[in-house]
Amino acid sequence: MPRKKLTNPEDILSKPIIIRVNEAVFKRLQVLQKESDCSSVGEVARKILSREKINCFYRDISLNAPMEEMALIRKELKSIGININQQTKYFHTSQSEAERAFYTNRTAKLYQTIDEKVEQLLTLIFQLAEKWLQKSQAVKASVES
Repeated sequence: MPRKKLTNPEDILSKPIIIRVNEAVFKRLQVLQKESDCSSVGEVARKILSREKINCFYRDISLNAPMEEMALIRKELKSIGININQQTKYFHTSQSEAERAFYTNRTAKLYQTIDEKVEQLLTLIFQLAEKWLQKSQAVKASVES
């Protein structure tokens, strides 16, 4: 499948520039490429030469634990939801009132566990929001001064 033609001929990269850099400079360019939205070291060099903005993305390692816990809670909520769907199916296919009462009680217990998980989730979100607001205010204060 051929590449799409660019609508603006000025965007075509047609003039090659060949440069050599030492190992330290190349490693710095690689680090910048990994942290940014650039797909290659050449793209990083082009943006630097043309003085374009390079968007860098950084991960806050202190958020790893809460994010893992939130992912675990999400997984547990998903499995509880599957169990509730199964209980509902059994409830609708059951013939006697005793069976229906049994499945109703089991489903009610599952909903109680959902309440506990949602409370954990809301506590985590509240802590993350406080941390986020502290960082935002610190950045705002440093920009203003």
